[in-house]
Amino acid sequence: MLHLQQICKKYRTQHIETMALNQINLTVNSGEFIAILGPSGCGKSTLLNTIGLLDRPTSGDYSVNNHQVCFQQKKHTNALRLQTFGFVFQSFYLIDDLTVFENLMLGLKYRSLDNKAQRVTEILHKLGIDHRAEHYPCQLSGGQQQRCAVGRALVSNPKVILADEPTGNLDEDSSAQVISLLTQLNEEGTTVIMVTHSESIAEVASRVIRMKAGEIQR
Repeated sequence: MLHLQQICKKYRTQHIETMALNQINLTVNSGEFIAILGPSGCGKSTLLNTIGLLDRPTSGDYSVNNHQVCFQQKKHTNALRLQTFGFVFQSFYLIDDLTVFENLMLGLKYRSLDNKAQRVTEILHKLGIDHRAEHYPCQLSGGQQQRCAVGRALVSNPKVILADEPTGNLDEDSSAQVISLLTQLNEEGTTVIMVTHSESIAEVASRVIRMKAGEIQR
């Protein structure tokens, strides 16, 4: 379970202060599929990054599985992020000079597993891209690249998948495949939190959080 209470996030540039998140209260239960919906610039990605411990809030409290997050302790937050979250981004962020297999191996760089290669092979098979293991990102379609990015997030067996506009760079068919994959992962027990600006994509979630100007509207 994730619990955010009175979370605020301010950005200051010279004399201008921007409130990215304002008094956010949100609880995410294990096994939920949540869509965070809203227009560009409303704070969706900032909220996702705060949940994933990539951003530190200006004020407020955050607990993960009833353990209070101490943002001042970098080792603590890094360890908690590694143990809890897998990230999927709109722009894939694959390493061009690495094969699909090697990109997934990156997700296990800081993990002590006995057989990392076997784990990567299992995930590639699960995602239906095992035949692309030795290909490079530039040799893949957009949908295949995003599945590779999902695989990199999955390979460490995270409790929560955080997906920031995962279909933003994809055509309609590829988008449907990625959403189907996220739905399948959720049905298998993984908590999914997805940022989107699309009403139709948000409909697949079990709960929709609507944001506007840094606040949760409903």
